[in-house]
Amino acid sequence: MAHVTEAVWTPAEAALGRPEERSWTYEIGEAEMDMVVSSTRSQTRLHDVTLFVTNSAGELALIKKHNYPEGAWRAPGGGVNPGEPFEAGARREALEETGLNVRLTRYLLRVYVTFTCGARSQPWTTHVVLATAHDQALATGDPKEIAGVRWGTLDELCGPMAEVMLSSGRGLFVYRVALHREVARLLAKA
Repeated sequence: MAHVTEAVWTPAEAALGRPEERSWTYEIGEAEMDMVVSSTRSQTRLHDVTLFVTNSAGELALIKKHNYPEGAWRAPGGGVNPGEPFEAGARREALEETGLNVRLTRYLLRVYVTFTCGARSQPWTTHVVLATAHDQALATGDPKEIAGVRWGTLDELCGPMAEVMLSSGRGLFVYRVALHREVARLLAKA
């Protein structure tokens, strides 16, 4: 059973607001499905917390993993550990991936997604949280996972970076682009 349940995210909703919810389905490749299933083998890590972290100039913290094509970047994020409060897990992931101490400001979006590959399917939930950085200097604390971290803009993330991700043929990138663009849409209407 997944450990990030309503009981875990309810305190975050009380502090940061109730998020909008979406339900999506995305077809992914066989290698991607194998990766998702291996990361969820215990069936407790069925989620990620994606952080849209801004600095005082309005720039957005972005990360790149080692297997990403040139020009592909995304918002940082990761998992809340079993027994860890939701907000503490989100702040820890921001620090690990970007080197930034952050203040969480809004629980923006919760996406219930089902990844499919032929007859196989895997449920997943992405929790999107907005945050502001106390620091400006970026440095990953996890260089084995994160190849680079930089400041960018939402326009870059939803434009040229999205085009690189979409042209890669990876279903998980298609999902990330849709997620980034939905965040941009929600922020534009706020």
